[in-house]
Amino acid sequence: MFGSMLSQNQSPYSPRYQLVGFLGWFILTFIAAAIGAFATLTAKDFYMQLVRPDWAPPSWLFGPVWTLLYGMMAVSIWLVWRLGKLAKVRIGLLLFILQLAANSLWSWLFFAWHKGALAFAEILVLWILLAGTISIFWRLHKLAAVLLLPYLAWVTFASMLCLSIWVLNLSTLA
Repeated sequence: MFGSMLSQNQSPYSPRYQLVGFLGWFILTFIAAAIGAFATLTAKDFYMQLVRPDWAPPSWLFGPVWTLLYGMMAVSIWLVWRLGKLAKVRIGLLLFILQLAANSLWSWLFFAWHKGALAFAEILVLWILLAGTISIFWRLHKLAAVLLLPYLAWVTFASMLCLSIWVLNLSTLA
């Protein structure tokens, strides 16, 4: 994907090629983060009005956690991409991009459109896509898979939180 930005004479193992690839995946990952974050611009007020379970984290925690997770995602996908064998890594790259899109969509469903049932169903799809990504990455590059495990743990937690908040706020989150 990002390899085409360099000349045909540039080796896929050169530092410049690797840097361009890393920056490309980093930018793509954080564009997805920005798309999701845009849906949460007014989320703090909305989130504070919702009935939340006692174990719900404070709203200020989400930003730092997601920033760290997106950084780990960018490194993870870059490690797989840099293997340089497109036929071998294609499914992993595709699953990564699909889960990234699902991640961005969730914020819109929950925070912008207040669709609790759809947000819960969608986060389950995200979890499946992410688990599939980790499974493929495990076979390709173990560290890349390990870097996604905290993300899977957070999405698991977020799934339980989404379900709880939706059930506690059925009239607000259709």
